[in-house]
Amino acid sequence: MYAIIKSGGKQYRVTEGATVEVERLAGDVGQEVEFQDVLFANDDNTVAAGNPSVSGARVVGTIVAHKRGDKVLVFKFKKTKMYRKLQGHRQNLSEVTISRIELPQKDQE
Repeated sequence: MYAIIKSGGKQYRVTEGATVEVERLAGDVGQEVEFQDVLFANDDNTVAAGNPSVSGARVVGTIVAHKRGDKVLVFKFKKTKMYRKLQGHRQNLSEVTISRIELPQKDQE
C-alpha cells in the first residue's frame, strides 16, 4: 500500500513505516501529524485517484527530528563588470515516519 501526498508544495510517495524528509512542519519531536492532501492512494485491491485530492483519505505520521538540509551555493558572476556574489542556503527539514495510510471506506453492497 502506498500513497502520494503533497506537503510544502512538493509531492512525496510514502508507504507505511517509511521515513520521509519534508519541509519544516509546525510541531515538536514525537508529535503526530496528519497529511490531508492525498493525491493518489493504492491499496492491494483498490486505487483511489483524486481531483485534485482524494476526499476522506489521510496519511498519519510522527515527527522524528527537525534538521537542516545540505548547503546549496548560488554564485552570480558578470565578467565585464567584475560582479561577483556568493550566497548559500540551507533548507529547514522535518523527518517524519509514516505510521498509517487511511482510505475512505466504500459502501459494500
